[in-house]
Amino acid sequence: MNNPATDKAFAGPIPQLYQTYLVPMIFQPYATDLAQRLASRALSRVLEVAAGTGVVTRALASVLPAQVAIVATDLNQAMLDQAADVGTARPVEWRQADAMQLPFADGTFDAVVCQFGAMFFPDKAKAFSEARRVLKPGGVFIFSVWDWIEVNEFADTVTSSLASLFPDDPPRFMVRTPHGYFDTALIERDLADGGFTKPAHMVTLAQRSRAASPQVAAMAYCEGTPLRNEIEARGAALLGKATEVAAQALAKRFGQEAVDGKIQAIIVTIDT
Repeated sequence: MNNPATDKAFAGPIPQLYQTYLVPMIFQPYATDLAQRLASRALSRVLEVAAGTGVVTRALASVLPAQVAIVATDLNQAMLDQAADVGTARPVEWRQADAMQLPFADGTFDAVVCQFGAMFFPDKAKAFSEARRVLKPGGVFIFSVWDWIEVNEFADTVTSSLASLFPDDPPRFMVRTPHGYFDTALIERDLADGGFTKPAHMVTLAQRSRAASPQVAAMAYCEGTPLRNEIEARGAALLGKATEVAAQALAKRFGQEAVDGKIQAIIVTIDT
């Protein structure tokens, strides 16, 4: 019953739960880092793809000079609506767009950024070719992907716990998609197939993920990501039970109160 077709479905209650629980828990530290990587560059226009609920957009809007235009796109309008509701420190342009078919002219942007979106692209080389196409000569493409699931402790614990609830058909969304694109040799090949000719600079960056309780962390993963779609496909009434099982596993590993676990990602920078 694992269904890759639902992996990109960020709809219904997911965008709000994602923003409320998952963004501060795992995305904010990397958003701050990504924005700082661009802060020293001379820029006029920046494009963000797979912007989600805008955690990187907000970081960019806070760090980059006011004259730098920021265009933030995502495939899911519901995520952009949530991002716009949260808002930014200064105006940005929100626009629904497919990363594999960007609605922008060639050579439009000085930088293209993408935080934890590349794993969701059905054709990664095609998405990378679009990023290259809309970049000006001398532009930069910066994106991040999650490292393998075993070094991302909350995600690993949640995934393992759900196998006990669904032993015959465990939900594998976290392994398959968010943590399924960490092979650096494959990333390099996809970038080359996308038309990038310069070598990519890749760094592995570990951070800490924190939540107020095991229950909050379990809700973030089970109810605020497309993992929810996989659970509900096995029975809509099972979502609460799955969240409870995940919370119990997190509490056993990390304690009953505030929890703290390792997260790890790969940051890729490549110039045109």
